Amino acid sequence: MTDAEDRTPRSNGTKSASRAPEGFSATRVQPVPAVRTGDGESSLTSGFAVPEGLTVSRTESESETTSEFTVPQGLGLPQQPAAEPEGSAFSPPSTPGVRRAPHAFTPPSGVPVIGPTRNAPWQDRMRTMLRMPVAERPAPEPVQRAEEGGPAVPRVLDLTLRIGELLLAGGEGAEDVETAMFAVCRSYGLDRCEPTVTFTQLSISYQPSLVDDPVTASRTVRRRGTDYTRLAAVFRLVDDLSDPETHVSLEEAYRRLADIRRNRHPYPGWVLTAAAGLLAGAASLLVGGGPLVFVAAVAGAMLGDRLAWLCAGRGLPEFYQFTVAAMPPAAIGVALTLSHVDVKASAVITGGLFALLPGRALVASVQDGLTGFYITATARLLEVMYLFVGIVTGVLVVLYFGVKLGAPLDPDAALGISERPVLQIAASMLLSLTFAVLLQQERSTVPWVTLNGGVAWSAYAAMHHVGGISAVASTAVAAGLVGLFGQLLSRYRFASALPFTTAAIGPLLPGSATYFGLLAIAQNDIDRGLVSLAKAASLAMAIAIGVNLGSEIFRLFLGAPGGTSASKRRAAKRTRGF
Repeated sequence: MTDAEDRTPRSNGTKSASRAPEGFSATRVQPVPAVRTGDGESSLTSGFAVPEGLTVSRTESESETTSEFTVPQGLGLPQQPAAEPEGSAFSPPSTPGVRRAPHAFTPPSGVPVIGPTRNAPWQDRMRTMLRMPVAERPAPEPVQRAEEGGPAVPRVLDLTLRIGELLLAGGEGAEDVETAMFAVCRSYGLDRCEPTVTFTQLSISYQPSLVDDPVTASRTVRRRGTDYTRLAAVFRLVDDLSDPETHVSLEEAYRRLADIRRNRHPYPGWVLTAAAGLLAGAASLLVGGGPLVFVAAVAGAMLGDRLAWLCAGRGLPEFYQFTVAAMPPAAIGVALTLSHVDVKASAVITGGLFALLPGRALVASVQDGLTGFYITATARLLEVMYLFVGIVTGVLVVLYFGVKLGAPLDPDAALGISERPVLQIAASMLLSLTFAVLLQQERSTVPWVTLNGGVAWSAYAAMHHVGGISAVASTAVAAGLVGLFGQLLSRYRFASALPFTTAAIGPLLPGSATYFGLLAIAQNDIDRGLVSLAKAASLAMAIAIGVNLGSEIFRLFLGAPGGTSASKRRAAKRTRGF
């Protein structure tokens, strides 16, 4: 055996590895346990090492490492089937990249420029943007900064909640409260905010960007008070904050808000008591009473007002305050009937009811319901029902004892409103004036609301007493005029519409229908009483819907001073039966 043969590796009874077939990139070789070197020593080698003397041809296309998933040469891949047409249920969803993304749809008329002019009132501008999605809102106006680092978000939110609390406690509608809160936040650069208003709680959430955590604050409204002078001051503060040419820092805004809270009522207590008496007296003249009825109604309403203040000082709820306040006018009317004095006791009692009916809360509840704030509207309506039940309880107790004592009270006896147009218009204006004083309105707004009340009664009397139209339709039209003129005055004075509308609806309140319904129930005529009370409820709803409809007609056709078509708000989207 030659040296060459001796150096040839043995296969130990196995076949030697053959060359790899064409198309494979490596040659598999049987493992060799040991290789003897020339000096007689053996060394261990890897089982996958190529034995010495065995050469393997390599091509340039072969790689050092291969994968068992590699497709061999010459083996073609099957062709992909044709893609299903777009929209097929079996086609995979396609998501184009940024470079291949289709162009956004543009309407034929072009993309409208959203954002009213700066000359429009802040109510219109903020209400328009509040109805938009956050991503579609235009860029904020020039930011008012308290310092160079930007506004302090927690303090801005706290200021916003305090302003919203004063507005909601003063009887403002939920939509207007949200609009004012959004205006305050936006004036300090917090445009990505979402205010939420319910009957007893305010909350606002601000998110700087999509990747930042939102900041949320809330505040509970525990006390409510009617002071339209304070309400007008808050509106002026929001107007200054929304004006891009007026710089109001956070400290200045807090100082002005503190002054508004500390501001005393414009009318003292004795003026309010006198106004309540004159309101009842004017209402008694409006329904056909004479001088003696006027004096009796004034005395009964003033006594009831003082008793209500006494109950309020002792911490009794409003339900009992209204119950006590309704008793003196009814008692005086029953006493005059028992003493056989030739007066209309029904006019005395009706006049006392005019001073107690919660017309302000009723209008606010219907307004919230029509604008989509159903929770707040339900709560306000429940408040109205409780106050009305309190009035009913007080009057029914007195009427029940009067019937038991033999008082000749006739529920079928009409008030017999005589044709006294001049006196009735004067009485309606006096009623609106005294109602405005009870609402603590500014003195500059009292003449306007007095005139508005006279217009409302003139329209009602012309349609109902002269034209013979139903009382509900006449009341709705007259209330619509009140809402129209009130909205007109408020927009041109850049103020709230409540001071110009709430007191003007006083002559339209259903005092006589309420009285006759309660009298029929006291005499155990339940059916007739319920019919009369249903008429009173219909008149009340006609007043509330008419005021709101007048305001909406103003926004729809007349527009706002200095505004454009883009300044109109978007209506709240609701379901339509599905």
